[in-house]
Amino acid sequence: MRILIVDDEPAMRDSYRRSFAGPRSSTGEALDAMAVELFGNDALGDDAPPGPDANASAFALTYCDQGLDAVAAVERALAEGAPFTVAFIDVRMPPGIDGRETARRIRALDPEINLVIVTGFSDFSPIEISKVAGPADKIFYIAKPFEVAEILQTATALAQRWQNDRDLAAARDLLAAQVVQLEEQAAELAANESRAIHLAMHDSLTDAPNRLAFLRALAARTRSEGLFATVMIDLDRFKLVNDTLGHLAGDALIREICAILNRSTPDGALVARLGGDEFGILFDTSSEAAAVMACELIVAACSVTLQVFGNSVQGGASAGVVVTAGAGAGTVTGGSDPVDVIRRSDLALNDAKRGGRGIVRLFDESMDEGIRFRRRVEGGLSQAIARGELSLAYQPIVSRDAIEVVGFEALVRWNTSEYGLMSPATFIPIAEESNLIHELGDWVLHEALDVLKQWPGQYVSVNFSPRQFRRHNFVGHIMESVQRAGIAPARLQIEITETAIFDDAERAAETLYKLRQMGFRIALDDFGTGYSSLYNIRKFALDCLKIDKSFIDGMGRERESAAIVHSIIHLGRALGLGVIAEGVETEAQVQALRLAGASHLQGYYFSRPVGADDALAMAQGRILSGKDDVSNDDPTIRQTFGLRS
Repeated sequence: MRILIVDDEPAMRDSYRRSFAGPRSSTGEALDAMAVELFGNDALGDDAPPGPDANASAFALTYCDQGLDAVAAVERALAEGAPFTVAFIDVRMPPGIDGRETARRIRALDPEINLVIVTGFSDFSPIEISKVAGPADKIFYIAKPFEVAEILQTATALAQRWQNDRDLAAARDLLAAQVVQLEEQAAELAANESRAIHLAMHDSLTDAPNRLAFLRALAARTRSEGLFATVMIDLDRFKLVNDTLGHLAGDALIREICAILNRSTPDGALVARLGGDEFGILFDTSSEAAAVMACELIVAACSVTLQVFGNSVQGGASAGVVVTAGAGAGTVTGGSDPVDVIRRSDLALNDAKRGGRGIVRLFDESMDEGIRFRRRVEGGLSQAIARGELSLAYQPIVSRDAIEVVGFEALVRWNTSEYGLMSPATFIPIAEESNLIHELGDWVLHEALDVLKQWPGQYVSVNFSPRQFRRHNFVGHIMESVQRAGIAPARLQIEITETAIFDDAERAAETLYKLRQMGFRIALDDFGTGYSSLYNIRKFALDCLKIDKSFIDGMGRERESAAIVHSIIHLGRALGLGVIAEGVETEAQVQALRLAGASHLQGYYFSRPVGADDALAMAQGRILSGKDDVSNDDPTIRQTFGLRS
């Protein structure tokens, strides 16, 4: 502890030396008690003299004769980082500045130092000195002459207090720094929380509100009054862009369409990306007609040509809309539960997509009934096999040059307990949209192969849906089925559509190649109605093309249909493929197809689909027989096919 003593009298400086070097007087203990009373239990400190015989080795003394010297000493000590703890100052120190001025200047330099005014005169009152050298709790007074112990105990107590003040100030500074740090961390946490909330409520690709934000906004809107529209938007041909240009191009298209939606929606509308290429829009409206008009403007705005990575892409969208009255008033068509509102707008969107492209559909109750019907059909179909409600019918395929049955197409039939005989056009798409198509397809294949074993040599043609064709280990599954049935692969014709192979052309090409290598027949069904047909028949391993019934129907009415049929037949013959004309119903069609060069014919003109027993009779006789069937005894047929009598 550094002590500064400022006094111009040598005798007084000697007294200070004795005070800090010699034994204390008998009043030491009393002064200790006084220090404790004045400054607390820590006033004496660990380094204070424990008794009358202790010394003051813990103190370093600096003596100055004049006030100016003392001020200079304080300044040097501060610069060196070793400040004085206590300064004992005489009041009268001629020449130079007096004790009051000395105290004022020292205080100005060092606010923390404790000042002790030591004087035997009353030139200045304590209040006067405190005014210039305060604060009052850091300035003290000792009268001359003083006791040795009095100086030592005062120095000890004030030095300890000085240390305590420094420690307390350091603690305050540390606490203040920690408070600042906590405030910074709190601000950072709040910013992170805000970012996290933003990320949780917004789509990372477009920065538009996401499904969660849309649901919350919709729930809040249903609690407010007035009509509002909930719109589901789905992009047209988006999968084609992804498949041909890549996912980065698909992402760029999504961002472009999102920007278009934000520009073309009514004021105050919320545009959210719900996932994939689906968007949701929420806006206030005055009526259903106004909502539909707004949606038509949105769809029209999306029907533009966009530049994506240097490629021209035709944008397009379909929309489903439901208009709802909030605040518990119900909807124009139903309840205002947010989940139900989205379900209804989804139904409208599905109806729009079934109707084509660039269409807006307003929800109505018939759509909901359609969904309920589909669910009942799906539920019934899952039980149809166990209940024995399914059966197969077989329609013969005849050769062009003879009335010979060379094969049969297996067609599934479902006689339901609730709706009676149901068309495959109704229940097959429902099965395709669920995993029921696999169970149904396995039953059809097993049943057809079981019947095929009784035929003398014909093949059976079985349709496989796109979902079945994409099934894991499809080739192995088919091969295992024919081996179990004891059937040669060449007697099974696999019918697939262009849709099935276009979804994944590379995988489809590999699958078809394996099937052909194993001996299976491959027929491309509904040829001419799918995607890039010329590309498909060149790339894939096929045996024959089946001309869709719609073209056969139009041959006598439309020049275009006749031209398409002739083109397909000539193309198939040039590539060495058989051509089966489906849906042949009139003699004129038979004659035209024979002249055009179709290799095989199939349709009501020859036979409707028949049961297994009738099919067996046809297969064994190799001719068409039966009351309603055409026989090769018919002279017209003999003439048509050039048969001899």
